[in-house]
Amino acid sequence: MPDTTNLYLFTVAALLLLIVPGPNMAIVTSHAVAHGWRAGFAAALGITLADVLMTAMVSAGLGALVMSWAPAFDLLRWAGACYLMWLAWKALSTPPADADAQPALASRRKIFIRATLNSLLNPKALLFFMVFLPQFVTLGTSSVTVQLMVLGVLLALIALIFHSLLSVCAGQLHGRLRGGKISSRLGAYGFAVVMTALAVRLLVLNRTA
Repeated sequence: MPDTTNLYLFTVAALLLLIVPGPNMAIVTSHAVAHGWRAGFAAALGITLADVLMTAMVSAGLGALVMSWAPAFDLLRWAGACYLMWLAWKALSTPPADADAQPALASRRKIFIRATLNSLLNPKALLFFMVFLPQFVTLGTSSVTVQLMVLGVLLALIALIFHSLLSVCAGQLHGRLRGGKISSRLGAYGFAVVMTALAVRLLVLNRTA
């Protein structure tokens, strides 16, 4: 286990990083505004799963192995950008739902999957885990692999709580917008704009940024 000081510093650093607007915050907020807080929570769960998976990759050394292959970074970011643009197109091409209808379980499952894929297809997210987690490992105490897993799971839990609260707050705006096809289309347009902006962000990324 990391020592108490490192855990404290890690928690503070994680909270500071979470309050800075980024792609995960945009994913949760856009889904909550467009479909309600449950949709935002589904996105938060998807991000959490991706965080745990990337932690496992970093702990096992797979993250460094993937990033050591030169084309991996570009392949991931192009795949992620294409996926986000597809989500934007789907949002614009799907007919507006009934204003009184609640998001179906299947829809929330899709949101969970798309949030997971969005994080996994962002090469900067994997690089972040590779750089951020090792800084708080206490050498000479316990297994580095175990410490990395503990830190990664702790980060995922902190992010889940933060994103859950964010989805509830953003869901309030969805409740105020509900009321017809016009508000539904506005939500779809807003979601499409966010997805497009995230896609552009991926396309302009470079490994050394």
